[in-house]
Amino acid sequence: EGLLGTIKERGRIIVGTSADYPPYESIDASGKFVGFDMDLIRAVAEKMGVEVEFQDMPFDSLIAAVQEGKIDVVIAAMQSTPERDETVDFSMDYRPTKDAFLGAADSTIELKTGLDAAGHSIGAQTGTVQEAWIQSALVSAGLTPSDQAFSYERADQGGLDVQNGRIDLLLIDAEPAISLADQLGLKILLITDSTSSSGKAIAMPQGETALKAELDKIIQGLMDDGTITQIEEANALPNLD
Repeated sequence: EGLLGTIKERGRIIVGTSADYPPYESIDASGKFVGFDMDLIRAVAEKMGVEVEFQDMPFDSLIAAVQEGKIDVVIAAMQSTPERDETVDFSMDYRPTKDAFLGAADSTIELKTGLDAAGHSIGAQTGTVQEAWIQSALVSAGLTPSDQAFSYERADQGGLDVQNGRIDLLLIDAEPAISLADQLGLKILLITDSTSSSGKAIAMPQGETALKAELDKIIQGLMDDGTITQIEEANALPNLD
């Protein structure tokens, strides 16, 4: 059974995440990993009959950590992309993705589509689909100068730069954007799915067919029995439809 057999024999699944992205993943005052993804992977592990060991690391190092065998899987509001699919495999999607453009509280920028961000200074988290969209749709297309596109190890660092007027816009997942806007007094300028690649999924090493089959079966079961809906409600994830 490959890695799946190793996990079950070990009695523990080693999960990589980037715990700076509430309401998906963060660390509370007591040091506990909390959020939708954290509760979901615990529910998955329970169905597998194993415990969970979390490892917190920068988002842009997670794929490499899977490839190098430092962790078994990644859950970090991560989307599959053609580039990522070349190096890791993904489970079925467990939640759809929408993105949000954040501006300062007094921003007068009007966005009807993502491309309306052209010409404005804009940031995203390093290694994300949002960062890649900025580079391909805005910078490479000649709509935004390269020196006006900024990358941040943590999404909240970008939020602070928006708050302090150092950049005009921040592009991140919609749910963390809503949380960050509440925390820092920012404005949601646009929520869209045009900048996203796919839904959120669990990443794992390539070729681990038994592990993928097990994860897909469990995720589908958690959808069918209402567990995922309950986890969404418990973590106050907004309905973005």
